[in-house]
Amino acid sequence: MAKPTVVLLPVWGAGHFMPMIEAGKRLLRGSGGALSVTVLLMPAPTSEAAVAIAAHVEREEASGLQDITFHRLPPVELPNDHTGVEEFISRIVRSHGANVKAAIAGLTPCPVAALVTDIFCTPAVEVSREIGVPAYVYFPCSASMLALLLRSPELDEEVAVEFEEMDGAISIPGLPLVPPSALPRTMLDKKKSTYAWFVSTGRGYMNATGVIVNTAAELEQSVLAAIADGRCTRGIPAPTVYPIGPVLSFPPPPEQPHECTRWLDAQPRASVLFLCFGSKGLLSPPKVREIAAALERSEHRFLWVLRGPPKDSRPGQRVPTDAMLDEMLPKGFLEKTKGRGLVWPTRAPQKDILAHAAVGGFVTHCGWNSILESLWFGVPVLPWPLDAEQHFNAFTVVAHLGAAVPLEMDRRRDNFVEAAELERAVRSLMGGGSDEGRKAREKAAEMKAACRKAVEEGGSSRAALQMLTEDVVRGVVLPEKRD
Repeated sequence: MAKPTVVLLPVWGAGHFMPMIEAGKRLLRGSGGALSVTVLLMPAPTSEAAVAIAAHVEREEASGLQDITFHRLPPVELPNDHTGVEEFISRIVRSHGANVKAAIAGLTPCPVAALVTDIFCTPAVEVSREIGVPAYVYFPCSASMLALLLRSPELDEEVAVEFEEMDGAISIPGLPLVPPSALPRTMLDKKKSTYAWFVSTGRGYMNATGVIVNTAAELEQSVLAAIADGRCTRGIPAPTVYPIGPVLSFPPPPEQPHECTRWLDAQPRASVLFLCFGSKGLLSPPKVREIAAALERSEHRFLWVLRGPPKDSRPGQRVPTDAMLDEMLPKGFLEKTKGRGLVWPTRAPQKDILAHAAVGGFVTHCGWNSILESLWFGVPVLPWPLDAEQHFNAFTVVAHLGAAVPLEMDRRRDNFVEAAELERAVRSLMGGGSDEGRKAREKAAEMKAACRKAVEEGGSSRAALQMLTEDVVRGVVLPEKRD
C-alpha cells in the first residue's frame, strides 16, 4: 500500500503559508516515515504574493526533502463584492471546493490521512466531511485567539449592542477580563459581513476533528484547559487541540552577514530597541514623526525598519515599498541620531535581528508569529497593533503572558501613539528602573526557556505532535472509502 498522505490547504499570506508548511514538515518527521505530505496550492490573488509563494515552493523543492509534494490547483474567479480580507479568502476557498475534491480523488491509490486547512479555509472542512476525510484546522494564532473564536457564537447572543458600547469587560475562560477595545477588528461592527464570518467560523471549527495551534502548553495552559473542558463552547466538547508550537523556521545563515546584524555587532548587549511592523506594516506620516521624536528624546539605541507607501492603493494590493528616508523622516533626524540609530528602508531579517545579543526590546505590530519569535529569543515587547487580530494579541502578551510593557494608543485615530507615551514606554522597557519594564524582561526570559523546553525531547509540544501523528495515522481513509 502507498504511504498515507496528509493534504495541506494553506493560503498565500507569508504568516500563514510558511508556518503551515513548517508544521507539515514537523508532522513528517514525527511520523518516522509513516506519512507523506501533499500541499494543494491555490493561485494567489496578487502578483506579489504569487512571486513570494513560488519562491518558497522552489526553495522547498530544491531542499531535497522527501515525501512532500506540491499540487497546483486551477484558478477560480475572484470575488469583487467582499467587505474584508477574511471574507475574501473564505469565498475563494469555497470556490475551490470542487478543485480540492478532484485533487484528493486524483491521489489514488494513495490513502489520505487528513485534510489540514488554514484558519480562513473552514469551507474546506465541509468538503472533507463530504468525502469522509478527517479535517484539521491549522491555527497560526494563539490559543487565546482560538478561545475567543470558539466563544464568539455565545457572545453574539449574550451582547445585544456593539461590543464597544457594552458595560464592563468580556469574559473568555482562561484569560483575564478582556476590554472591548482589545477585540479584533472583525468583531467591532456587527453590521458588517466580516463579523458574521467571524461568528460563523467559530461555529465551523466545531465540525473539525482537531485544531493544530501554534503555541506551547507552557505559554497558555489556562486557556488550553478552558477549551478542553468545554468552557468556551457552552459545555459542548470542542475539537481536540494540539499545541505544537512555537512553529518557527530558521533558514541557514547567509554567507555574508546582513548589514543590520553587522551594525548590531558594534552595539552593547541588550542596548538596542528594534522597531518593525511586519511585511505589510504601513505607518502614516504623523506616526513616523511621533516615533522619530520619541526615539530622539529617549536617547536609546535603535534599529528601525521603516517601509514606504504602496504603489497600488487597491485593497489587497497595498504592499510597502522601500522607504525614501529623506522624504519620510523629520529634517535632521538621521544626523541627530547618527551613531546610536539605524533606519533600514527595506525588508530586514527579523529573526536574525531578534536573535542578536545587542537587541533588548521589540516594538512590534503584534502579528502572532512576530510575538513568538520575540519570546523564542527572550526579547520583551512594546505592542503597537495595527490591524486584524493584533489588538487581541497585544492584550494577550501584556495581560496574559506579561512579557510586554503596555503602550497607550488611540484606536479611533488609526492606532495613534503620542511621542511622549512611546518615549515613556521605551525608557521603561529598556531598563529605566520601572517595575513594569523589569517584570516584562523577566517574563520574556521565562518565556524563552518555556518555548525551547516545549519543543525539546520530552517537551509538551513534542508530546502534542506525537499525539497528533498517532491520531492522523489512525484516521487514514483508503481510496475506495472516499468517493
